[in-house]
Formats: sequence, structure tokens, C-alpha cells
Amino acid sequence: MLPALLVGTVLGGLPAPLLAQRSGAAPVPAPTAPAATPAPTGAAAIRGTIKQVNVAGSQRLEADTVRSYVKLRAGEEYSAEMLDQALKDLYATELFADVQVRDENGVITLQVRENPIINRVVLEGNKRLKSEKINPEIKLAPRQIFTRSKVRADINRIIELYRRQGRFAATIEPKMVNLDQNRVDIIFEIHEGDKSKVRKINIIGNEKFSDGRLRGEMATKQSGITKIFSSGTSYDPDRLAYDQQKMRQFYLTNGYADFRVVSAIAELTPDKKDFIITYVVEEGERYKFGEVDLTSDIRDIKAADFKYMLPMKKGDWYNAKMVEDTVDSITEATGLFGFTPDVSPDFQRDKDERTMSVTFKIADSPRVYVERVDINGNTHTKDKVVRREFRLSEGDAFNSFKVKRSRDRINSLGFFQEKFEVEQKPGSQPDRVILEANVEEKSTGELQVSAGYSSLEKFIVDLSIRERNFMGKGQEVRASVSYSTYSKSIELGFTEPYLFDRNIAVGFDVFRRDYNSFNFAGNSRQTTYEQTTTGFQLRAGVPLTEFVTLAMRYGLSYDEVSLDQSTFFSGGRCDPLLAGRYLCDALGNRLISSVGYSLVFDNLNNRVRPTRGNRVVFGQDFAGLGGDVRYIRTTFNAAKYWGLGSGFVFSTSLEGGYIKGLGQSIRLTDRFYLGNPDMRGFGIRGVGPRVRRFPYDVSNPNAPVLLTDRQSYTDDALGGTAYYKARAELEIPLGNGARELGLRPSIFMDVGAVFGIKDPTTTDGCNSPPNTPTNCNLIQRARTDGNGNQLYYSRDPNDLVSTDPLTISSTPSAFAVIDQLPVYKEQFFGDSAKPRVAVGIGVNWNSPFGPFRIDIAKALLKEPGDRAKTFNFNVGTQF
Repeated sequence: MLPALLVGTVLGGLPAPLLAQRSGAAPVPAPTAPAATPAPTGAAAIRGTIKQVNVAGSQRLEADTVRSYVKLRAGEEYSAEMLDQALKDLYATELFADVQVRDENGVITLQVRENPIINRVVLEGNKRLKSEKINPEIKLAPRQIFTRSKVRADINRIIELYRRQGRFAATIEPKMVNLDQNRVDIIFEIHEGDKSKVRKINIIGNEKFSDGRLRGEMATKQSGITKIFSSGTSYDPDRLAYDQQKMRQFYLTNGYADFRVVSAIAELTPDKKDFIITYVVEEGERYKFGEVDLTSDIRDIKAADFKYMLPMKKGDWYNAKMVEDTVDSITEATGLFGFTPDVSPDFQRDKDERTMSVTFKIADSPRVYVERVDINGNTHTKDKVVRREFRLSEGDAFNSFKVKRSRDRINSLGFFQEKFEVEQKPGSQPDRVILEANVEEKSTGELQVSAGYSSLEKFIVDLSIRERNFMGKGQEVRASVSYSTYSKSIELGFTEPYLFDRNIAVGFDVFRRDYNSFNFAGNSRQTTYEQTTTGFQLRAGVPLTEFVTLAMRYGLSYDEVSLDQSTFFSGGRCDPLLAGRYLCDALGNRLISSVGYSLVFDNLNNRVRPTRGNRVVFGQDFAGLGGDVRYIRTTFNAAKYWGLGSGFVFSTSLEGGYIKGLGQSIRLTDRFYLGNPDMRGFGIRGVGPRVRRFPYDVSNPNAPVLLTDRQSYTDDALGGTAYYKARAELEIPLGNGARELGLRPSIFMDVGAVFGIKDPTTTDGCNSPPNTPTNCNLIQRARTDGNGNQLYYSRDPNDLVSTDPLTISSTPSAFAVIDQLPVYKEQFFGDSAKPRVAVGIGVNWNSPFGPFRIDIAKALLKEPGDRAKTFNFNVGTQF
């Protein structure tokens, strides 16, 4: 009976029965109970001497191998207990599906049936968890021996994987298909079930803060219609511990130094669909800061020099987060002077007065040196690309500030996974440390063909190829072609960040850009001048300090600015009555040779998506090193980022510029312009100086009518010689689900202006000279050819000929060609330094159709002539 009970126990342990899956496949036979043996007359009654030990039924295993698993040997005495133990020993090997031990007068026969060989392992029904994730976690594999214990272990492991995804209702039904030659297919039928949501979060014991306020601090959220995009509604045991820490941190930040979580229980509902989480907390009393002091045990660090870094004052509510930040600030500040002190807060709690006094102690710690720097995980990127970003080398004294700076510089490369950290490991001696960079590379090559629609550029097609880590050397190579209704460009560029392995960056750009400027007649956009620029730029950058870089550049370009002659020319020349004096002055071809520099201060924690730090750029460009254009242009740009916690990022920026002509006026194409997308809430080039041209209706010359409706006049931006712009923006985090979709909303305020040009010469066809009926007639002007010769109609009305005056003008058959030009009134607007202000909301979305940006802004302050625009979007698609 004992072997039968053992077999029943093994089978009863399976989570689901092993059944045949398809027709013709037999179920796994249960092990046959061994032949009964007579009960011994004593506790260890001897039956006799073993004459022989035979093995029957083995196929793959040798008989001697089977005999080696038992303690029965020929010539030795044996008992019924020894036979029972032999049965147990054979089953313990998990090599046999059935075992019998027969005794025939001392001839012992071990009758076995071997477990089958696994042909393959099949997963069915797994949609949410791919086979590539499950297979490495299970023990069963082809060509292994099938055992029920491995099946049970694999089922438990797969269920654990699903529970980590929040699917606690997942079930596994194992099935076995018998094949020839004692082989089987193992099939796991997986029923994944829905994610187990958190139905309710109960908090017991909180009196100072509401349940809703505390739930807002947690990563786990209650399921509901407002959380349909959040992945935080699924239950995760690890997140439960994290939430307790977040709740504790919240209370400590608000002064409750005695707060503790008494218990945290997660209960699964009977239907296994939802969890109910219950926290029991003790809030305790609220504390204030008592005495706050700073001491130093290091001779060269004077405590008085760093006391200004203590933000808390006696009587303020206690804030544990402020204490932690102060420790980090003091450690970082002393690190700038080459020290690596041990900064720790010493608390003195007064429960009667409910005060918490803090003394920050700067203790002298033993000097630790960097034993070595290890780079792991980089298969494409060369070691030196990562190593040269380290601010510490082998043999240097350890400095925590430089370690953080190294982390930020490596993150700014954009070659590796986000949230990269430099790990510190003990070295071979107590005063040695190993810095280890375990990087995980991500794709740095980009090949993009995109098409889309912009509310500004209409249809857009872009083709670009870019490699930011060319050949693993950190070099950047790029080429791009862009085409839209109003602009075309082709650009090639190369950047070497470390020339000859020295910290000197060099690069060049070659480009050709065709740009069609435009104005608006009503809501219709129409081209005014065309600008074609062909040229190149050479660049170099040299670091002056850890955070300050000097960048230098030289550019040479050829500008061609032209107007449509059929629209804006008369007599072979640009006609101010048709184009306006400001456009006529911009015409021509010019060679621009310029040299410039920029001083850059940058301590951002990440240049791709910064959340902390500053960036300040001051630059000047001088045009006149040869060429036809002479000016000096000065620009300034500063930005600051704050990580406010919980995913909030607040940023501000201020920029401005001024351009001054050197012996010549600043032409239209060299001025500053401001508007969308730089200044949201306004149209493109919608801020600053502009000229509007209003036509007259002169159908009745005695009563001309100025047409001022938006559909009649044109609107041209003139730009300015000076500008400023400021921005404040708060990026708002969403739930994990929305973040996974790539949604990043923000609220913003933009302030700016562009100004600083002389009033252009304007015309009024009816008021200069003083208005008379004839002044408002259509203007008549004789047409000439490109050489200024008068054009005439010959005898053939369709044939125009040009000749010197009076040669055929008196001939009755020849008539001078006369054009009739419309009469305009021009008005100049917007040359004011008064700030324009706009506020709004925006959303960046990395959609399946490509990058999508939408802004909704309201212009609160504007000047006459400014063009406001509330809604703007850009979308493209990749294919």
C-alpha cells in the first residue's frame, strides 16, 4: 500500500490532470502498484539471502545503472523493508513512470517503465506574455526526461510570471501527447485571464490627511473610468512596498517624524479579478525644526563658509526631504574643492516640545582612490567613447560630485538606456573603489522617410539619415532632404567630438536652402520673395572648464533674393507701387562671409531631455571678412530646469539678440523674426514690424474706397534688428499608461517682441500729392524691356517690338504699350518693444503616425498689426 500512496501523492500534487490533447493520444498511465509482499513477522525479519538482482523493462538505461540506484546486492541478506526502500529509491530518481519489486525465493526482479523523453514543449494561449519571455524560465526542454516534479515547477513559474504582470487569474493546464519510441509532447494550455485591478485602497488611522490625498502619493491607483490609460491600477506586490515608502516620505516631509505603517494587506476577491488593499497607519505628532547647526571636522573646511546652504530655520515645520537635499548639497559643494567628506545629520528629538534639532556634521572620511573603471555592455560603442566622459581616472581620489558629473555626461551622449547610473563596488583594498558603468546600448542610427501635413507648411516630405554613433566612435554623420510647398533644403553634416582623442570638437555643414517668403491676402498665403542660400560652415569647440565651452565657426554662403517679375516688376525693374520699397531693397545676389564664436555654460543633467540644470549661451557673428555684407550680430540664450518630483519638470528660458550694420543697412533677409513656433499664440512671423497694403476701389475716381477687409489687403513681416523672448513651461506627468503612449502635456507662457527698424517708405496712391479725382485713377505706366527701351504694338496686335523712342512712335500703325497699375495705401505697424504675452497648453505625442505636436494658446497682450493664432499643430507619418 505504501508505493500506491506515494504514487497517489505525486499525482495529486499536479495543478491540473495530464490528459491527451488530441484524438488517438493516450493519457499518461498512472504508475502500477508494486506486487504485494508478505508482511514480515518482525520489525526487520530476514527473508533470506539475495541470489540474484535482475532488471526488466529498461530501454535507455543499462541494467547496472538501474541496480546502482538500490542497495540490494547478491549474496547479502535482505528483508521486506529493504525491498520497500528499493522501491522508494527508484522512484526518487524521477527516471521511471512505474516500478515494481518482485521477490521469487531470493531472485529479486526490478520491473521498471522509464519516463518518456520530451520531444517538444508547446505553449498555447499566451498572448500577453510572449513565448520568448516564458521559455528561458521553464526547466522542461526537448531531449530531457519527463518528470512530474518539473511540470509542477514550470507551472508555478509561469503563474508567477503572470502574477508579476498583475494577472492573478491565470491558470495553466498541462497536457501530454504520447508519441512512438517512448516520446511525448508537453503542451501547456494557458488561460491568461484579465489583469487583476486594485478595486479599493483603504487607509485606517489617518486623521490629518484624507484618503484621497494619501492615495495621490501612491504609484498604485484605484481602477475607474478616469484611470483607463494608467497601468498603475494593476496589482503589483513590489509596488505595494514602494507605496508604503512614498506614504512614509510624504508624512516625514510634512513634519510627522513618528509616522509608521502598522500593516499593509492585499486581499484577492473570490473571483480573482480585483484586489482590495488596506493600510493601517499611525500618524503621530507633528514636529518643528529646533536648533539647526553645521560643524566640520576637516581643518580646511570652515563650517561658517557653508552655513548659508542650510535652508531650514528654527520654527519651520520639520521636513525630512529638505534634510536629505541639504546633505546632498553640502556633499556636492565640498566635492568642488576636492574633498569627499562624510556629511551626516545628527537629530535631537524633543517629544515634549515636539521639536527636531539637526546638526549637520562634516566628518573627515578616509581618502578612497579609484582602483579601476570598468565599462560593460557596450558591443558597438568603443570603450574610449564612454571612458572619456568619466571625470575620474584610475588612481584619482574618489569624488562623489565627479561621479555624478560622469553619469550626466554619459547620459547626454544619448547612446545608452535612460536612468543610467555609475555603480561603486569595493576594490581589492579598503581604500580602493571600482567604478562600473553597466550600459545598455540603444539604436543610434536613424533612417526616416516621412510625409505629413502642417498647418503652416501644408504638405511636407522629409528624407533623412543620421548616425549619432558612427562606427562606435561617437561621431555624428547626417544627411537630409526636405520638401514642402514653401521651402526646400538639402544638408550634409559631420561632427567629430574628440579630434585626435583630445577634447576638441570639429565639424562641418554643407547646405542649400530654397525658401519662399509669403504674406497673407485674407487667409490665403501667397509667395512674395524667393531666397536661395548655398554655402558651408566649419565648426570647432574647445572646453575651457568642466562646464564652459568655447565654440567657434566660419561660414561662407551665397544668397540670391528674387521676386516674380510678372507680378512685382514694371519697366524691367522692381516697382515699389507693386512690391513695396522694402521688398525692392531686398533684391539682389550677395556673398556672405562670417566668423563667429559662442561661450557656452552647460551643467544640464541630460541634454536630450533635461530635468535639472542650466544652459547659458552668448554668441557673436561678424560678417565682413570679405563678401558683400557687413554686420555684427549678438545673441544671448539662457535656460534653467527644475525637477519638482513626481515627474513634474518646470523650465524657464530667456533669449535675445541685436544686429547692427557696419556701414550699410540690415537687409530684410538678415533680420530677426518672431512668431510660431518660437512664439506660440501668434502666427508664423506674426510678431513685430510689418507693412499692410490696402487697395483702393477706384471704380468711381471721385469717391475712392479703401478696402480694409481681411480678404483684400496683404500683410508682410519686415523683421527687426533686436528681439527678446522669455518662456516658462511646466511639463505635467500622466499615468504610466499615457506615458507609455508617449504623451507629454505642458502648460506655458511666452513673452517676447521684435523691433528696431526705421519706418519704411510707404505710399498712398490717393493722398500723395493731395487728393484730386485724377490721383485715384488707375496709374498708367509705359512698359519697357529689360534694357529700358519702350515697348510698342506693331501692326500685328499680338507682336510686341522694342525700339528707340520716336523711331516708329509717330507711325499710325505702332502704339506704345501702357500698363494700368492698381492704387495702394501702405501702413506700417508693430515696431514696438512692448511685450507680447501668450499663455496656453500643448501636448507632444509620439503617435503611431509619427511625432505630433498640438498647441492651443491665447494672446493676452499684442500690438496693432500682430497676427494672433490660437491653434497650431504639426503631424507626420513614418513609412
